[in-house]
Amino acid sequence: MFPQTLNSMTKLEFNTMVTQQSDSLKMYALHFTHDDEDANDLVQDTVLKAITYYEKFREGTNLKGWLYTIMKNTFINNYRRFVKISSFVTKSDEISSANLAYSATGNMGENKFVMDDIKQAMANLSDDYYVPFTMYFEGYKYHEIADHLAIPIGTVKTRIHVARKTLKKSLKPYQSGMKLHGYIAAAM
Repeated sequence: MFPQTLNSMTKLEFNTMVTQQSDSLKMYALHFTHDDEDANDLVQDTVLKAITYYEKFREGTNLKGWLYTIMKNTFINNYRRFVKISSFVTKSDEISSANLAYSATGNMGENKFVMDDIKQAMANLSDDYYVPFTMYFEGYKYHEIADHLAIPIGTVKTRIHVARKTLKKSLKPYQSGMKLHGYIAAAM
């Protein structure tokens, strides 16, 4: 009835053959979804994938079987994605203590406050200390900073040391209970 090889048909002929299978695909989709709208979506996804990947259709392959395989794999992948997303979203009015603890610690909300405090402490440094410290933090070597600022290397080391001490003092509340951002803590 229909030619079953890609070589003997154009893309338009192939697309026509695929869309003609929509009714039987819908019945198969209802078997998976048990919902008319979801079945329509699954058929649409299947037809779209078949048309997109028509060059993968090989001579001698049963078109209907090929489409059913695409549909089954699409349904399974969508189901896995749904399960994965559903496991992250709480659908009840009450949030479990485990989810609440994760939300409170994992959402990084405190980081904004910490970063604001770090920025404020850095802004309080005079340029004599701020510039060498930030250059060192960005990866410059002592001698490169000294050359750039046209000051002795000993002065660079002293200014970076004073900047560290000043920042540690300004950010002391974070040293006892909370963790400073790793990149600033490493520089201090």
